[in-house]
Amino acid sequence: MTGNYDALLVISFGGPEGRDDVMPFLENVLRGRNVPRERMLDVAKHYELFAGVSPINGQNRKLIAALEELLETKGPRLPIYFGNRNWHPLLADTLAKMRDDGVRQALGFVTSAYSSYSSCRQYLEDLERARAAVGPDAPQVEKLRPFYNHPGFIEANIANVRVALEEIPEARRAETQLAFTAHSIPLSMAENCDYEAQLRETGRLVAAGVGNTNWQLVFQSRSGSPRQPWLEPDICDHVRELKAHGARDLVIAPIGFVSDHMEIIYDLDTEARALCQELGVNPVRAATAGTHPAFIAMVRELILERIDPATPRGAIGRAGPRADTCRPGCCSPS
Repeated sequence: MTGNYDALLVISFGGPEGRDDVMPFLENVLRGRNVPRERMLDVAKHYELFAGVSPINGQNRKLIAALEELLETKGPRLPIYFGNRNWHPLLADTLAKMRDDGVRQALGFVTSAYSSYSSCRQYLEDLERARAAVGPDAPQVEKLRPFYNHPGFIEANIANVRVALEEIPEARRAETQLAFTAHSIPLSMAENCDYEAQLRETGRLVAAGVGNTNWQLVFQSRSGSPRQPWLEPDICDHVRELKAHGARDLVIAPIGFVSDHMEIIYDLDTEARALCQELGVNPVRAATAGTHPAFIAMVRELILERIDPATPRGAIGRAGPRADTCRPGCCSPS
């Protein structure tokens, strides 16, 4: 055992948990970005449809509870802390509590499987800002590696897509279209990371696992200036194209997310679903990895491989496991 770690920190995006939280949360998310207030107010309306509550914090608490149970029974017995980038519990507050509890060296599990500025490097920057705010006694936190091609992540998504496909009438199942979705990012950001390539590999592995060749990677939830190019096609544009080609059934699998966000329950379950119904396409949305046992077991495996480098590093497909640390300059914002 070479790693002397005394805690695990689950790090996520965060989300409001009531109407009064929505605007302060969005101000945190958009601070320093040139986003008009009108756009912020438009996004706030999405949250208002759900009483101002994003599902992300609740789902992360369920993930932590499942992981605590697994670590208690199978080890390693690490206390688990929870900190967010944009809403309570905020990273700096959690790191201060960890310091007060005597934590000195922790592992960090970020709830994102992929490599990009917003899904990886920005979390590292957030951690360093939070540590600076806490002071010289703040715990060190080592981020666990991206896991887009880890067998546990792939298995959880395969299982969830299979469940979704079973909702399609059997006679039409072989012709069902499969759309893998992920949060779009600016092309200038995508050119500096492996985000799109990793998503395509995850999609390929999941599609192969369910035996579906009618799949495409699409994107959702773009923001920013319409003059700035982002990754495409958008899920709604894809639905229109499928309808033009006679598609009847569509399974939407948000493999770019590990739990439900507002971007899923609004952009997919509300907006994209309404478009499908308007056009006469039957949509079924697959669940995110969430608390699937294979996904929870994967987190434990990532911990074990960091504690003991002799532990096999799980990865399937065309690429091997991602490195533990980022190379200098990778995943820049633009």
